This record gives sequence, structure tokens and C-alpha cells, in this order.
Amino acid sequence: MTSLPARVQWFPFKQLGKMPSAASRQADRVLLGIGLMIGATFFLTLSNVLSKSLVGRYPVGEVMVFRSAVALALCCSFLLPRHGLAVFKTAKPGAHVARGLSQAVSQTFTVAALGLMPLASVTAIGFSAPLFAAIVAILVYRERADAMRWAVLVIGFLGVLIVTRPGAATLQLGALLALGNAVMYGSVTVAVRGMTKTESAPTLLMWQMSVMAAAHLGMLALGFRVPRLTDAALFAALGCCHVGAQYLWTQALARAPAMVVSPFYYFMLVWGIAFGALLFGEIPTPTLLVGAAVVVGSGLLLVAHETGLMRRLLGVGGTFHPRSVTPTVHQAATVSFSDQCVIKVTTSETGMGRA
Repeated sequence: MTSLPARVQWFPFKQLGKMPSAASRQADRVLLGIGLMIGATFFLTLSNVLSKSLVGRYPVGEVMVFRSAVALALCCSFLLPRHGLAVFKTAKPGAHVARGLSQAVSQTFTVAALGLMPLASVTAIGFSAPLFAAIVAILVYRERADAMRWAVLVIGFLGVLIVTRPGAATLQLGALLALGNAVMYGSVTVAVRGMTKTESAPTLLMWQMSVMAAAHLGMLALGFRVPRLTDAALFAALGCCHVGAQYLWTQALARAPAMVVSPFYYFMLVWGIAFGALLFGEIPTPTLLVGAAVVVGSGLLLVAHETGLMRRLLGVGGTFHPRSVTPTVHQAATVSFSDQCVIKVTTSETGMGRA
């Protein structure tokens, strides 16, 4: 029997047993990361559903107090036994307080808007946060802005205008509150993103949740109603959904490249439309669908442009390495839970990028 040439023997057969196993393991991690991200969007939307339901029966301040208190209690139960009070040690207490206060206001805007607008509309407007973050980065921090970046921003804001319909009867207090959340959230995210270089993930999270709980506690002065037993269970579920979403989000980024899983964050709009229609009878209008599609599309283009995805996929400038991509403003600005303070620390610790 004639033997194969040495070159043929060595290349396809020697490597055949090694390459698929490593590739399949990486593919499994990516699929798991995508699944975890979709799960995070489900719990984030579920928390919005609970907030929308409760804010219709209780003052906004009371909803925020229970939401923050339950989330803080859960974080304390997991982090304090492991880290103790040393978790609060920091050289930047002022920055932590400013960050927590800004997020307390931002999230209050979101919950108030949920009581006045359809769930999907609030979700769609919230997707404009990375656009505002990019604007702040360009105008205030003098970051690079080429023609592509400006074009994406303009298109994104056109989508926001389609959703909010300025000048129409739909542009009421709810839309203004949702926009206020997006502006503040995106702006503050850019301003404090350097904190992840010196502060640990547990420190960021505990300061964030503690300041938010204290700030929301002051809102009880605006009104309080003793919750019924069933509503008390909903308040507890609200806090659990927030912590669950945080956990799934960070686990998603720990298992797959940020730029691969972050586009699946837009599943929130799918959940928002579905829950809004099934639970609240909110049938999405053509205007909402078109505007949301424009906002989502611009957000995805911004991610692709900022990370250089298009250039890498085309093979320009070297080999495409997903784990070498640094998370951008988008990953830190889109999620409406405590500004996702652990995201960039998590990706840094797992070799997926730096803050």
C-alpha cells in the first residue's frame, strides 16, 4: 500500500484531533454567553414589568426604596461574608457618592416613565444612552470622531425622534423622563468609567447600591402606603430580578467576548413588546417599531465601529481575535441596573479587555 506524502500525513491528520476540540469549546462558551445575556435581558425586562405594575398602585419613591433595599440586602449577603467591611475601602468616596446619586436619579426617571408610557417605548428610548455617551465623550473628553461615528449618532437620534414624536401628543412627561434617564445615564457612565482602573468590582457594587438605597430612602417623604402581602412579594421579586440580571450579565461577559454578546442586549425590546402586549394591552405602533429599529441599528453600528469589528471581519490589519476587543462605551451605558459597574472589571479580569 502506497503511503501518503509526509506533508499530507502531517498537516490534516496530525492536527485534526486537536483543532475541533478547542474550537468547539470556544463555540460552547460563546453560545453559553449569548444565552446568559438573553437571560439577563429577560430579568431586566421582568423588573421593568414589576416596576410598571407597582408604580400604578404605590408612590414612585416607595417602589424605588423597596427595589434598592432588597437588591442591597442580597448584595450584602453575598459580598460581606467574603470581604467584610473592607469592601468599602476606597480613596474616592466622593466619586462613589456622585456616581450613586446620579444613578439613583436616573433609575427613578425610568420607573416614573414606566408609569406613564408603554413598556416598549421606555425600553426603546433607553437604548439611546450609548449615543448620548458617545456625544459626551466627543464634546467633553475630546475623543476621536470620524465621519462614520457622526453619521451613526445622527441616525440614532433620528430614531429617538421617531419614537418620541416631538410636537405630538405622545411627547409628554413620560417621554421626557425616559430621555432624561438616557442623557444622564450615558453622560455619567463616560465621566466615571476611569474608576474601574483603581476600584474593585465588589467595592464599586457595594458603594453603588448603598448610596442608591440611602438616596431612595429620602423619597419616602413623598408618600408611603403599607403594601399588601401579595405586593410585598412583588417588591421582593423586583429586587431579586435586578440582582439576577446583574449576575447573568457579568457571567455572560465572563464567558464570551463583550462585542459578541452585547448586541443580544437588544432582546430587551423583544421582551418589552411581548410583555407590554400580553400584560398591559400595549400594542406597538408602526412608529414605535420603525423608530426602535433605527435606534437599535445605530447602536449595533456604533458597537461595530468602535470595536473595529468591520475591519477585523474583513481581515484588514491582522487576525481577528475576539478576546482582544476592549469593551466600549456601549457595554457600560446600555443596561439600566446600577450602570453595570462590574462589566468592565469583569471583562478585564477575564482577559476580554480593559476598562
